[in-house]
Amino acid sequence: MQAAVDGELRLLDPEVRACPDRVLELLDPEFTEIGASGRRWDAVSILTATSDGSVTPESPVRVSEMSGTVLAPGIVHLTYFADSQGRLARRSSLWRLTETGWRVYFHQGTAAA
Repeated sequence: MQAAVDGELRLLDPEVRACPDRVLELLDPEFTEIGASGRRWDAVSILTATSDGSVTPESPVRVSEMSGTVLAPGIVHLTYFADSQGRLARRSSLWRLTETGWRVYFHQGTAAA
């Protein structure tokens, strides 16, 4: 479970987000996301979003209430609360173990008040 938590936190790291190759190392080839806006994302579209500079060392995503559950061997479900410059969201990710390591397979954000 810790490997999935570490991967999730790396995806939120401004230095990782600025480097598409590093982001791709953490995305499953079949990655999809339903964002807090309701938009559906795939790996290509998420690379554009993560490299846009909206998350910086000066304004990092603040994470709290991180918890995880092993759903099956090689499958971990993470949930947490994220504050990105005042945009609050409940977040949920499914991570799976692949031949190349842990990768996020699915992510969903739900806007929170």
